[in-house]
Amino acid sequence: MALRRVAAYVPDGVASLGLGLAAGVFRARPGLTGFDFAVCAERRGPVGTDLGVPVVAGHGLGLLARADLVLVLPGSGPPAPRLPAALRRAHAHGATVAAHCLGVFALAASGLLDGLAATTHWQHAGALAAEFPAVTVRPEHLYIDEGRILTGAGAAAGLDLYLHLIRRDHGAALANAIARLLVVAPHRDGGQQQYVEAPVPAGADSDRLAAVLTWMQAHLGEAQPVDALAARALMSRRSFIRYFRSATGTTPHAWLRAQRLNRAEELLETTTLSTAQIAARTGYRSAAVLREQFAGRRGLAPSDYRRAFSRT
Repeated sequence: MALRRVAAYVPDGVASLGLGLAAGVFRARPGLTGFDFAVCAERRGPVGTDLGVPVVAGHGLGLLARADLVLVLPGSGPPAPRLPAALRRAHAHGATVAAHCLGVFALAASGLLDGLAATTHWQHAGALAAEFPAVTVRPEHLYIDEGRILTGAGAAAGLDLYLHLIRRDHGAALANAIARLLVVAPHRDGGQQQYVEAPVPAGADSDRLAAVLTWMQAHLGEAQPVDALAARALMSRRSFIRYFRSATGTTPHAWLRAQRLNRAEELLETTTLSTAQIAARTGYRSAAVLREQFAGRRGLAPSDYRRAFSRT
């Protein structure tokens, strides 16, 4: 497996949620994944968490240079003084390095983010930009992929980042399988603006929109004009578009395109259907249109994706 050896760095006061998400995604699951997940800190031994319950780090920073994937977890305490150099060594040895929330500050301190775009929790974006002016901070994103350097927003956005890593390097089928085990969506569309001050109130409108989203996913092969979707939600076109964006962070068209491409990825991995047949099942008018949009998203043709990730 690509990215098999995973090392999670825990600072003092590590966020228990962040550590739990990392372990939940990357722990070994016989018959499904073979990840080698380990926790490290400045030195081996107990490390305090935000809940006051210590976690035991079984390794020191030397583990990072032996990892395929390094996760820099957020915490309330400062990073280890030797961490920046350890991250640079790990990256020089070929490791992918990912961080989210306050962990992005520790990654930025290593210099690995200089000249790149990054995100973090929206509350800390201004501080990140001020402290590290060589980094282009984009707080609207849930995560940003810069190849072997990735950053994510706050709290549960670490899960989005981790599932993206698995989807990118192991395929959509495995990411979807892990997401099902964790009972979460395998991919969230939109950015973190949708989670600031909970813009969508609960109520009948929310229930109707949820029903429309479910219907859209179940009928990806069908035409889905906005006017028809608005009518299904019992809303005007304008109200539906505005409400849809506030709830998902994106437009109906962009959300639908993402769902269709997600489904196309899964069909390429798990079936022997032709590209034309997959196009028909996912709502594309031709195989050529699917190839164009798929290549725009993945950077490779559907046939190349199938050779890389097929499980059939």
